[in-house]
Amino acid sequence: MPNIKSAKKRVNVIAVKTARNKANRSLLKTEIKKANAAIEANAADKDIAVKAAVKKIDQAVAKGLLHKNTAARRKSALAKKANA
Repeated sequence: MPNIKSAKKRVNVIAVKTARNKANRSLLKTEIKKANAAIEANAADKDIAVKAAVKKIDQAVAKGLLHKNTAARRKSALAKKANA
């Protein structure tokens, strides 16, 4: 446990950021799962689901949750699966 005031503040700030990142990462995973489920079910709205997942992936890159190459790989895999 930190004794210095600034170190205590850093602990609090990091806790808030960790919670925010965890929530955003969870939303990202949920969108990707929804898109995959729509593709598997060959649903009529699979294009909409894929588009929403790609948007979430791009937002995750902007927020620093994902590396841009990781995002590109995930988007490519989704597109490939949707077009197959």
